[in-house]
This record gives sequence, C-alpha cells and structure tokens, in this order.
Amino acid sequence: MRAVILAGGLGTRLRPYTTVLPKPLVPVGDRPILDHILGRLHHAGVTVVDLCVGHLGELIQVYFSQSGALPEGLELRWHWEDEPLGTAGSLRLVEGLAGTFLVMNGDVLTNLDYRELLRAHEGSGAALTVATHPQQVHIDLGVIDTDGDRIVGYHEKPRLDYEVSMGIYAYDERALTVLPGEGPCQFPELVQRLLDAGEQVGVFRSNADWFDIGTPGEYERAVDAYTAAPERFGA
Repeated sequence: MRAVILAGGLGTRLRPYTTVLPKPLVPVGDRPILDHILGRLHHAGVTVVDLCVGHLGELIQVYFSQSGALPEGLELRWHWEDEPLGTAGSLRLVEGLAGTFLVMNGDVLTNLDYRELLRAHEGSGAALTVATHPQQVHIDLGVIDTDGDRIVGYHEKPRLDYEVSMGIYAYDERALTVLPGEGPCQFPELVQRLLDAGEQVGVFRSNADWFDIGTPGEYERAVDAYTAAPERFGA
C-alpha cells in the first residue's frame, strides 16, 4: 500500500512555531507530528510513503535519516517542489501512482482507521473519497435574517453544523487524469474538475479523534489531547 504526504507548505498560520521548523516537525508529545503519521500509516499496512516537500524540507529529510524514527519496512521517497504546486498539483511530482492510494496533509493528528477508509473507497467505485469529520461552529451573537429592510428571523447564539474535510483522501489513479498539465492546482479545484468530468467523489464520515494543527489554538488542543491519552493515538 502506498501513501502520499503533502509536507511542502509554509505553515504561516502556525507561526512562531514554524519560523525555524517545518510544520511536519512540530512536536506532539516527544515526537514530531509527521512521526505519528508515519507510525499509523505503517500500522495500517502502508509500505511506501511519498513525501512532497518544499519549505525547510531538508530538515525533515535530515530528521528521518538520522533519528532512527522510521518504522522498519517503511520506505520514504522524496519529491521536491521548486515552486508551490498546491494540494493537488504536487501529485504530478510522484511517479508511478497506480490503483488505490492514500493522500494526506502532513499536519494531522488522528486515529482514523485508514484501512476502513480504503475499503469504503474501493467498494464505492468513486474516483476520490474525502474523509470528513463533524464540526460545530458557535456564533456568540444574535444572528438576524433579513428581507430588504425587514427582519424575518432571529437566532440567538446559533450552533451551525458542518461536515469538514480531514485533509485525508483515498484516490483512484483515474482522479489524476483531470489534473492540469502544469502550474498549481488546489484540492477544491481537483474536486470540481472531477465533478465536471462526471466522476463520483465520495465521502467517508468519521468520528475519530482528529486535530488539524494548522493554527496555534488547534496545535495546543492536539498537544493537550495527546498528553491526556497518548494511547488513543498509538500505532
């Protein structure tokens, strides 16, 4: 089984942590977040991980070449972005992607069962499946519905429920055929290209523990959750 990890971002929302460290090396507990990700992928049966790196990618390579942290039997392959290619365009750097494979961001702490995601994807026949998580947004104000200059509804401190992407995807190789031949391509554009081509894009709903450490607040939540129950995230 093969997985691609997108680890080339600048991590600007996580500053000052990412001033000197690439986001995948930011620690959760006594290990970088990427170390946790690789351990769970290996436990799920992944044998090859393609790392798409850019900003401070040399530090990621040095860490895994010298720390001895890489699980036995897991092969890392390195792909360098000379310029940002986006969360879908960077897949053009990876040769030989075939069949079904995982793609995920390099800043996600989760205990999602990757094997269940892949089984659901393969059973659906979709070109692409997005792992999603329920998310609630609380508005601490009164929200007003209007029609012109008239109020037609009033909601005091409403709670909004959404399905959000976990930054984890199961791909069929045919999803790659709609990528533009050059230049950057972000994941939402890829989804729209697939829909325009008549392809099915599926959803895998999960209530697994999940933290996107893209901001200081989320990073602190992830650290607190891991510190309280590290066994929940163990490989």
